This record gives sequence, structure tokens and C-alpha cells, in this order.
Amino acid sequence: MEALKQHVLLVAVCAFATLFLVGYFALFAPPKDFPSGSTVVIARGASAPLVADQLSEARVIAHPFALQLLLRLSGTSGSVHAGVYLFEAPQNLFIVAYRIVTGAYGLPPVRITFPEGTTVREAAVLVSDALPEIKNADFLKEAEPYEGYLFPDTYLFLPSADAASVVALMRDTFNTKIATMTKELQASGRSIADTVILASLVEKEARSPENRRIVAGILLNRLKLGMPLQVDAVFGYIFKRDTYSPSFADLAVDSLYNTYTHRGLPPGPICNPGLDALQAVVNPTKTNYLYYLSGKDGLMHYATTFAGHQANREKYLR
Repeated sequence: MEALKQHVLLVAVCAFATLFLVGYFALFAPPKDFPSGSTVVIARGASAPLVADQLSEARVIAHPFALQLLLRLSGTSGSVHAGVYLFEAPQNLFIVAYRIVTGAYGLPPVRITFPEGTTVREAAVLVSDALPEIKNADFLKEAEPYEGYLFPDTYLFLPSADAASVVALMRDTFNTKIATMTKELQASGRSIADTVILASLVEKEARSPENRRIVAGILLNRLKLGMPLQVDAVFGYIFKRDTYSPSFADLAVDSLYNTYTHRGLPPGPICNPGLDALQAVVNPTKTNYLYYLSGKDGLMHYATTFAGHQANREKYLR
């Protein structure tokens, strides 16, 4: 009798195990025609049923209702992350569910380098080329209010990144960098806004740290004396050109950014300056220079008088 009970129990256990395995493979195992190496794009705000149907149609999962049930039981139906997912090899339902609620996209990050002095317009091209899901116009809409405050650096972004997240990271990096200069900013007596505007001019006008500090000092000297800054780099910003060799007509253009016709600082930055340019403005080299130019010899040349500046023009620009 005891032997019979043990036999019945063993049969029951085997039957249960068989049913479990059958159920597992029926509900949770990946489809036999799983499309290895495929990608699935989950739209922002997509509901769990919609995502389940989408993954089922892509043959990533076998049964959409099983994924819906799993998400409902785990309380994560509303936590699906939008983005592009790469499925390199078959994965069971538990792993698929975990990935879509944690944003484990399976794609390598995208590296984008923004050179110092990049404008928002130039940054939009870099971003849309590297992250095709972000349209040029969408990036400009998010970024244009923050010209000057998007720190130029090398960043790693998820392939599913949107314009807002790219801009937010660049702004956060700027805030982190500027926080390291708090004491120098306070000592200078200038606001962050004026410092960034000046740094954007310095960024475009000089290249080496030494020359940037000298040029920053010259611009500050001119501001103190009430002289127009006469920075040529503003014309690239005004006319949205990468090069800026202004004509006589350009010098008279009606724009608040025209530092030939308007004294003081322009109303905003003309690019996104790097740390060297920002530091040059808060730690300028004090000189009596009022003029500078970049010669054909690749060097910067300085003068204290207009006559000296004209002599430099004849010598280094002809």
C-alpha cells in the first residue's frame, strides 16, 4: 500500500513537472522563429498591451497576453521605457519584461563630441547625424534658449535619447563646470550671464589659453573705456555662417549682436564656450592693449593704440 502511494506521488510530481515545462515553453520561452539581431522601437507612452502586441508581431515573444499578465502581476505595466531595443539572441519572457521596464536597450552608447565654440546650430547637425531619431528642428527647439550654456565635451548617449535629455545633460555639465569657478566669479564682480557672453567672444577670437587671457583682458579694457568691442566673430553668428570675414556692409548690419555699431556686450552668447575661455574671462591677463588681430602668420598681434593696430594690419594682414 505504501509503495502504491509513493508510486502515485511520483507520477503526480512527474505530471506536474511536465505540465510546468509544457506551460513554460508554451508561454514564456521565445518563439522558434525568433529574429536574432532585430530591433524594436517602443514609442513614448505606449501601453503595455500595445507593446506586447508589438513584440509578438516582431516574434520576440510568443504570447502577448502572457507578457501583459507578467507586467500586471509585477506592477510594472506603466513602467515600460520607450526607445530602440536590440534583440541579438532569443530571450525568455522574464528577461524581455525586465529589459523593457528597466530600459536595457542592448545597444552600445552613441559618442558625440562637441568642440569648444560649437553653436547650437552646429550642435543640432552633430546630434541629428549621430542620433537619427532626433530631428534637427526638435533639437533646435530645445537648445536655442540655452546658447552658451551647453557645455562642449564628449558625451555618451543612449540610442533612444531624445533632444530634451541631450540638452539636459549638456546643461548639467555646464552647471558642474561653472560651480568650480564660484570664487573667481564672485571676485570678478560679473554675473554668470556676462561671463558666458564674454567667454563666447573669447572662444571664437583666440585659440591658445595664453591668447585667450590676453584677448579677455583687451575686451574688458574696451568695455571699461566705453569703446565698442568690434569683435568680428559675431558676424558668423549673425549671418549663420561658419566663416566670418565681414565686408564693409556687414559692419553696418542692423543687429544687437553687431559689436561695431552697439557698445557693450551683445544680448547673448554667440557660441558655447569651453572651460579655457570661461577661465580666461575670470582670470584675464592685465595689459594696456586695446587692439588685437590674428595675422596670416598664425599668431596674435597686439597694440595699445589705433596707429599701432594699423601698423600690425599692414604688416601681418597684407
